[in-house]
Amino acid sequence: MTPAPGPPGGSSPRDAGLFGPGSVTWRIASEPVMWIAGLRAMYLQALHPRVMLGTWQNTALARPDEAWGRFTRTVKFVRVRTYGSTAEVERAGARLRKIHASLRGTDVDGSEFRLDEPELLQWVHCCEIGSYAEIARRSGVPVSGDELDAFVDEQRRSAAVVGLSPQIVPASMAELASYFDRMRPRLRVTPEARQAMRASFTPKVPPALQPLRLIVPPLNVLGYASLPRWARRLYGTPGFGLTEPAVTLALRAAYESTTRIPPRVFLLSATAIARRDRRDRRPAA
Repeated sequence: MTPAPGPPGGSSPRDAGLFGPGSVTWRIASEPVMWIAGLRAMYLQALHPRVMLGTWQNTALARPDEAWGRFTRTVKFVRVRTYGSTAEVERAGARLRKIHASLRGTDVDGSEFRLDEPELLQWVHCCEIGSYAEIARRSGVPVSGDELDAFVDEQRRSAAVVGLSPQIVPASMAELASYFDRMRPRLRVTPEARQAMRASFTPKVPPALQPLRLIVPPLNVLGYASLPRWARRLYGTPGFGLTEPAVTLALRAAYESTTRIPPRVFLLSATAIARRDRRDRRPAA
């Protein structure tokens, strides 16, 4: 999953990394409603059979007790990629590319594939960026159509971080839409995707973050309900009991409500995660 918790506090660093305070990326990523976009991206990414199989076979996703650690590492990567300095982004990207290059998956026909194949990396990227743009548009984040195009174009820099050539990555909302149209015949729901979706509604979180168990399910509902109809049809729930206008109204309500909550509240979970990570890294006495 690819949520984007807001920018770090304090003044902007001299080296603003890939984007900077004048970018559309910083404006969109700083909105707490983007957590819903991260969940939407996860459900969309799972529709590519090899992406889902490769993730399932090589990460803790299949082990609920360990899945939270994977989630927190993803959050940290997105945060560094978005707000980190150039050096921080380069280190994080090199580390991720090295991990992906070492991993292999096995398809249902027994054939082996690499997790860093361009098709798989591009699918993950487009699902993430497309979800950020769609949730920003539908929830009422104040960005124009031209600014959403600029956001998609900016995110080609993010694609380069994971090892993709920016030239093959969509650079506008229209190009994103065309990409999804081309990919639809290759998509299906695997048993692993269904199991992952069910598990996402009842996450096993660390004791310090138990309140999140109450928050996550309604966010998951919005993330899933905001999927395109063709994606929900693949999962077997095209209507999901909500009309498109009802989902849009719910997203707008989520955006309006989060704008009234101090940003530091949304960083509490990240702070708790960081403290837990430091504690877990301490050598045993």
